[in-house]
Amino acid sequence: MTAVKWVGGEPRRMPRVVLSAFPMIDPETYREVLADAVDEPVVVEVAEMGSTERLIEAATGADAVVTDIDTPVTEAALDAVDPRVVVRSAVGVDNIDVAAAAERGVTVTRVPEYCTEEVATHSVSLLLGCLRSLKPYDDAVEDGGWSWEVGAPTRRVSASTIGLLSFGPIARRAAEQLSGFDADLVAYDPFVEAEEMADYGVEKVDSEALFDRADHVGVYAPLTDATRGTVDADALARLSEDSVVVNVSRGPVVDADALLDALAADEIKAAGLDVLAEEPPEDDPLVGRDDTVVTPHAAWYSEEARDDLNRSGAADVAAVLNGETPDGRVDPDADWL
Repeated sequence: MTAVKWVGGEPRRMPRVVLSAFPMIDPETYREVLADAVDEPVVVEVAEMGSTERLIEAATGADAVVTDIDTPVTEAALDAVDPRVVVRSAVGVDNIDVAAAAERGVTVTRVPEYCTEEVATHSVSLLLGCLRSLKPYDDAVEDGGWSWEVGAPTRRVSASTIGLLSFGPIARRAAEQLSGFDADLVAYDPFVEAEEMADYGVEKVDSEALFDRADHVGVYAPLTDATRGTVDADALARLSEDSVVVNVSRGPVVDADALLDALAADEIKAAGLDVLAEEPPEDDPLVGRDDTVVTPHAAWYSEEARDDLNRSGAADVAAVLNGETPDGRVDPDADWL
């Protein structure tokens, strides 16, 4: 039923916001923020999404849609729903046709820095866990073993060079955290100047030099046509047999088949993966290996990050409903898209 209020004896439809029924998205926070920030009542609904068809069914006629990673916001969906704003409740917007939204005057927003601390920390945790062979050691002890040799060979972090693929806010925070280990840091990002990287103690290199020089690589790049499959067989072949690859960005940035081949051939030591090509995985051969640590796209999570995520997303919706420019607006002409 469409919610209306009466103004001067005439009915007027209240603004309607449809949220994905996704665990990251908290409807009570949206209701609280919108009640405080918007002068008129706002109807907040929750709906199962996960597909374009469900999105259209649930949200047609809504002023705002708050979507999840699994729901493609396509040109057809934008035409059918006709929202004023689409909020991606996360950092990336690879499931949203940003160009089509711009053509239709639809604002797209995201929350770019709500989990910077968490993802950076998680990436460093995956790196150290793989480098120090925590999974093989734990499995061996559980099976009755008690030998340091299970994790051999292991090299000192301070004797290594760590490469960062992309140098946005998360990679920068990871660089700050890694600086305490006295490792050399190099990064590849065509959109960041060398001087800016140097401020973080990081040397700018090209993409080939990153894999030639790095002992270990952390992947932080957004998923775009340009970044898809960047970490391929050629890139992995440049690493050593002691190398660790960590991915906390998007699964398809790393060629999963090439990574599996490199691990199976002992061409690299291990991989720490918070993201996969298909989520949740179905019979993914990268899951369950002794040389992989896989977490369920959980790098973003802390209670503080979840609260920031929802308050920022709700503030963006409120801004659009109030005729203002939201803080999280995505520039459709941005180089990284």
